[in-house]
Amino acid sequence: MTSNSFKLAPSILSADFGDLRTALDYCKDGGAHWIHIDVMDNQFVPNLTIGPPVVQSLRPYTDKFLDVHMMVIEPEKLVEPFARAGADGITFHVEATDDPPAVINLIRSTGKQVGISLKPGTPLSAIEPYLDQVDLVLIMSVDPGFGGQGYLPGSTDRIAELKARLNELCLDGVIIEVDGGVKLNNARKIVTAGGDVLVAGSAVFGTQDPTKTIKDFYAI
Repeated sequence: MTSNSFKLAPSILSADFGDLRTALDYCKDGGAHWIHIDVMDNQFVPNLTIGPPVVQSLRPYTDKFLDVHMMVIEPEKLVEPFARAGADGITFHVEATDDPPAVINLIRSTGKQVGISLKPGTPLSAIEPYLDQVDLVLIMSVDPGFGGQGYLPGSTDRIAELKARLNELCLDGVIIEVDGGVKLNNARKIVTAGGDVLVAGSAVFGTQDPTKTIKDFYAI
């Protein structure tokens, strides 16, 4: 994969929640492919963010792929509300449910892209049984809960390990998304390791010119 063939998914977790339409404009003008939406319930992770009504409010103002990352317990309760609100992809955590296949099937039944994620401390073996059932695997490269954290050492090797395993299983069509500590200075190595979609929050919206920063990512 060449460095310019990845997708950037700016995370609105780091945007101004009082002016999300401007955040969408930055993403449009910068050419971002996806919009990443971090959903936290203050139970699975120690933070509380946004729910389906915000996605529903954003949907009329963008034609970008709305990438919903649910960091919540009982994810099955929110799949259909987010699907109705206008999500294009829905990702859940393997640690958040006792029945991952049921959640996968539920997301699939809504016609949305199916994603599965895991925390940095969870072994890749925890998701291996489901790799042939999903469209996307989201590798967390920070401990989930808050934006602005540093990229965890070892994440690049983990991405490469997953990429190799997907190739071994002839599942090279499964998307690898990377979320946490993604910056301009490490994006190239993440893509080289196998990252297809890079989530960047503070690295985009924490800059003076988010539109230019998005373009800078695509120029790595």
